[in-house]
Amino acid sequence: MVNTEDRLTKAAIELPPAVTPFGPYVPAVQTGNLLFLSGMLPTVGHEPKFLGRVGKELNIEQGRNPAHAAALNVLAVARQHLGSLDKVSRVVRLGVYVATAGEQVDLVKVADAASERLHDILGKDKMSARLVFGVRGFLSARLLSWKRSLKRRPNA
Repeated sequence: MVNTEDRLTKAAIELPPAVTPFGPYVPAVQTGNLLFLSGMLPTVGHEPKFLGRVGKELNIEQGRNPAHAAALNVLAVARQHLGSLDKVSRVVRLGVYVATAGEQVDLVKVADAASERLHDILGKDKMSARLVFGVRGFLSARLLSWKRSLKRRPNA
């Protein structure tokens, strides 16, 4: 079986440094075998990489790139907290919040980009249930935020 860290190497995907909080909270909390991650934005460090709303400044296809970036940030925080992505046994739930002008109906296509990235890196057997929300906006006009829960392998 190919492990997650090997998938990253073979796909030539380099995770960014784990993002640090923008306020008085922690990026990850573990209780038992569950790892809860704070909302993850498509940033590089503390700099917004994608700004705007789907349906106004960006179309659906342009909204997919921030979803990919946020997915990599999620994995970077999980790796930092767990020591290795091989310790992730499953993504339990993925919530994708997409900033929208309010008229978009295809926001699932933006979220699909995040799910596809996780599938490519973690594998089909670790895929999650998913929720997709369109919201009118975020602080600092960021396009996308995530909410997710991961399950850690017992005794890993």
